Amino acid sequence: MDIKPVRTEADYEAALEEIERLLAARPGTPEGDRLEILATLVEAYEDRHYAIPLPDPVEAIIYHLESRGLSRRDLEPFLGSKARVSEVLNRKRPLTLQMIRKLSEGLGLPVETLIQPYPLKQAA
Repeated sequence: MDIKPVRTEADYEAALEEIERLLAARPGTPEGDRLEILATLVEAYEDRHYAIPLPDPVEAIIYHLESRGLSRRDLEPFLGSKARVSEVLNRKRPLTLQMIRKLSEGLGLPVETLIQPYPLKQAA
C-alpha cells in the first residue's frame, strides 16, 4: 500500500485521481481501505490550503432568521429588547458573551461564528 502524505498541489491532484478511480471500492477491502486513507489525507490538505472562512456573525444571524422564517422579534429572548436586537443587527452594538451563549444554545448558531470580531458602525 504505497501511500504518502499530501504535501503539494501535485500530490493533491494525484490523490484526487486515485480517489476517483477507487470510488466504487467496497469497505473492508484493500481498495476500500486505500480510499478511506486517501480521503483522510485529501481532507487534511484541503483544511490547510482551502479553508472556508467563517461567516460574519451578523450576516450569520440574519441568514439563520431568513432561512427558518423567523423574525427579528424571535431574537429578543436571546439579545434583549427590540431596540437591542436592532442595535446588534445594525452593527451599532457588539454581541456580548451572554448573547453569544444564548444564541448558540437557543438557535444552534455555532459559537465559532459568533465570537469572531466584526465591523461596527461608528456613532454619528
